[in-house]
Amino acid sequence: MRRSAESKAQYVTASASIACAIVMTLASTSSALAEDTLRLAIGQRGLWNTCISEVGQRGGIFKKHGLSLEILYTQGSGETQQAAIAGSVDIAVGVGIMGALSAYSKGAPVRIIGSETKGAGDLFWYVKADSAIKTLQDADGKTIAYSTNGSSTHGVVTAFIRQFVPHAKATATGGPAATLTAVMSGQVDVGWAGPPFGLDQLDRNEIRQIATGNDTSFKGQTVRVLVTTAPTLSNRRDVIERYLAGYRETINWLYADPAALNVYADFAGITQTKAARIKDQFFPKSAIWPDEITGLDLIIPDAIELKFINAAPSKQQLAELIQIPPQK
Repeated sequence: MRRSAESKAQYVTASASIACAIVMTLASTSSALAEDTLRLAIGQRGLWNTCISEVGQRGGIFKKHGLSLEILYTQGSGETQQAAIAGSVDIAVGVGIMGALSAYSKGAPVRIIGSETKGAGDLFWYVKADSAIKTLQDADGKTIAYSTNGSSTHGVVTAFIRQFVPHAKATATGGPAATLTAVMSGQVDVGWAGPPFGLDQLDRNEIRQIATGNDTSFKGQTVRVLVTTAPTLSNRRDVIERYLAGYRETINWLYADPAALNVYADFAGITQTKAARIKDQFFPKSAIWPDEITGLDLIIPDAIELKFINAAPSKQQLAELIQIPPQK
């Protein structure tokens, strides 16, 4: 009888353990199934302003909002926006606002769901240290780099040409690394970069900065945006809203907790000191907060003059184009 009781107790214990394991497995499976996947295209890997999705994912913030992010990095916002329009991704991060206006004016179903960067002081243009070009005005008749068509760098260079160097030639060179190679090999006269790219070369006096994006009317305006498409916003509004909630939470974390700075430094392959320099010198928190598109009264006339659009959009069209999920 004792043996039978012991066997029964062992059976009950084993059954309880199996039941517990099944419950835990089901809970884990349920949690995994509860996560929605968002596919992102992001212009320029490693920049501070484009790191938010990656840092938030690594820090577990988007997981808290029930999201798993699949991230594709591009060479510039022209490619980034096209990936969204083509349906290859759900959200395009870091799209030049003039490129978004241009695409919308041509009938593309783009929708702006947030500001990505205000001002263009993080973007700088440079020459080789031994270049005869000392100022931006000296670059008239020379080649000036931008990343891709429709990008914020494209808008800035177009403004440079309009305001300062009417005979300069805008030249698409892709990302900062490819641009640096083009400058140092003499293929282009003036290159562009955004930190952390170019900082080491500046510090070693291998290149000289001659201008920033804030030397144009872009100063204080939203220059890059977060973009989705009308079908995605209609069909996945709740998911988009959760993404923006995680996006805001990640920004708050980046500016409040040194641990977040370590995550960015590890992702970008730089020191924490350099990461802090980038944050403090180039990006006040307000510059990357997503909740408002600023400067439309200046952006739209510039977009017309720079031939990104033919006419100003109506209030109804702007309301359709710009749909930023409110903070809850």
